[in-house]
Amino acid sequence: MPKEYSRSQRVVEQIRRELAELIRLEVKDPRVGFITLTDVEITPDYAHAKVFFTSMTGAGDVPEILQGLRRASGFLRRELGRRIRIHTIPELHFQYDRSVEEGARLSQLIDTVVREDEARHQDEAAPAPDSASDDDGKHA
Repeated sequence: MPKEYSRSQRVVEQIRRELAELIRLEVKDPRVGFITLTDVEITPDYAHAKVFFTSMTGAGDVPEILQGLRRASGFLRRELGRRIRIHTIPELHFQYDRSVEEGARLSQLIDTVVREDEARHQDEAAPAPDSASDDDGKHA
């Protein structure tokens, strides 16, 4: 069983690498230009592969990117067949990976809380105004 796991992991990594290169160098669709492949999941029979991607342009462009990737999927699958030696070349299913976006959002929330906490501690540590002055702030 461990051998099967390591082989499928090698296949997944090779698919991810080859697809990234094909998308970067061979796909001419401008909608697909600024993406990064983050992961690939493959079924045990290698019939289907989920290809996760993130976009440098943000989530707003995802529908157009998905359209471009779906349009290029036949070409990408055919080229994978030429580059990877496995019995079945998987059908490609592209899916937007929100984890990077979610990670950035959580990091920003943490930074905000840390800044607020530091500001609160500075306010608590600041000396209180001297209200015990008997001469109304006048010095002799």
